[in-house]
Amino acid sequence: MDNKVYENITVQYCFPDNNSSCRKEVRTGPAYIFLFIVLSCISVCTVFLNLLVIISISHFKQLHTPTNLLILSLAVADLIVGLIVMPVNILQLMDSCWYLGKIICNMLPVVNSLSVLASVFSLVLIAVDRYIAVCDPLIYPSKVTVCKMSMCIILGWALCLFYPIIFMYVNDRLPPYETSTSCYGVCVIVIKHSLVITDVVVSLVTPCSVILILYGMIFKVARHQAKAIRAISNGVPKQQETKLSGSFQTKAAKKLSVIILVYLACWIPYYLSSLSLESMTSSSVVWTLFCWLMYTNSSVNPLIYAIFYSWFRESVKYIVSCRIFESSSSRINLFPEHF
Repeated sequence: MDNKVYENITVQYCFPDNNSSCRKEVRTGPAYIFLFIVLSCISVCTVFLNLLVIISISHFKQLHTPTNLLILSLAVADLIVGLIVMPVNILQLMDSCWYLGKIICNMLPVVNSLSVLASVFSLVLIAVDRYIAVCDPLIYPSKVTVCKMSMCIILGWALCLFYPIIFMYVNDRLPPYETSTSCYGVCVIVIKHSLVITDVVVSLVTPCSVILILYGMIFKVARHQAKAIRAISNGVPKQQETKLSGSFQTKAAKKLSVIILVYLACWIPYYLSSLSLESMTSSSVVWTLFCWLMYTNSSVNPLIYAIFYSWFRESVKYIVSCRIFESSSSRINLFPEHF
């Protein structure tokens, strides 16, 4: 087997000693190098930001709350995306060959789906948690505890692992049974169209509907509370009245808009494109493009759910300056005096 060289693409063979080896495409052009650098930076940032969230919530006792456990769960799911899913996809973009064996090739979509589903599950639980906190604030402390939330998270992760295993098992047993390639040294996953529809319902339509409905109800309650505050603030100076009546509603509206827009922008293109194709293959350009758009949601999540909070900014200062290694650092007060 002679190696051949073309412009910007060097064509070789994955395993030269194997007669059934697939052809190897090492993409070395300037555009691919630039793409490699950009995607690598996204992966590193995803890992770094989510590690900051995980360390903050795990280390500081003041942050051990039910709501923060959900943010921790979300950060762990997004960390898997940045630490495993993104690097593997980068390698596949730069080199068409697969050197990690058939077992890991079959495990990759399970890990990929687990991280994505766990991230979505955490988003849904965050919406449920905030709904209970806003609509039933008096019974929230007794209804939502750290122990109960931990059990919900563990159960949710178990279901998120169970789903892709069953999904891939069923997918492998639906016709057609022919593999997409007969050569050795490639990892390509083909998803049947009938299961793509099921996945759209499970991974997008259902959780997105729940999130939209819950945040819509939260926004409605926030407006009602703002009106109630205005009704009892007749004796309050105008400037303070405006602050009391509009602060919570404005913050809720802004955060709601950011959450929904980012979530939909990252997820909808991938699933809409998958519905338009007869079958989705992991080697297609459409799959790659919209997969990476979906992955970037894992980079944005820590910004939306953590950086907007003052406790995160304070905890980052302690982590970056290595002050978390000081004695009793876990008991430091991270909240401003006016919080």
